[in-house]
Amino acid sequence: MDNKRVVVLGASPKRNRYSNMAVRQLAGSGYEVIPVNPAYGEIEGIATVSDLKSIEGEVDTLTMYVNPRLGEKTVDDILSIRPKRVIFNPGTEAPELMKALTQEGIDYLEACTLVMLSTGQFSN
Repeated sequence: MDNKRVVVLGASPKRNRYSNMAVRQLAGSGYEVIPVNPAYGEIEGIATVSDLKSIEGEVDTLTMYVNPRLGEKTVDDILSIRPKRVIFNPGTEAPELMKALTQEGIDYLEACTLVMLSTGQFSN
């Protein structure tokens, strides 16, 4: 597997949060993980970035762990990093963002990153 880059928007340092579990499982599976959270310098030993605009280079997957209102506010920033796909984890579905992604030709799916990882569907 190539070492693909995965951005975790809304990553949390709290180990009981799904976003933190995703950071750990992605890193443990060999992915290059970029946690995004302005409140913390690192999560699970991985340096965070404060916002999407701070990310340079190719992004294979952006996995969403923020509420839909915040997701809607990040449309321009998400489009600027042009991820190959966006995963809307349960509860993060943002209709206006989905519409913008479709218009820009960026794939998205409504799924659970953790389930996808545990069933071998994440890299497909």
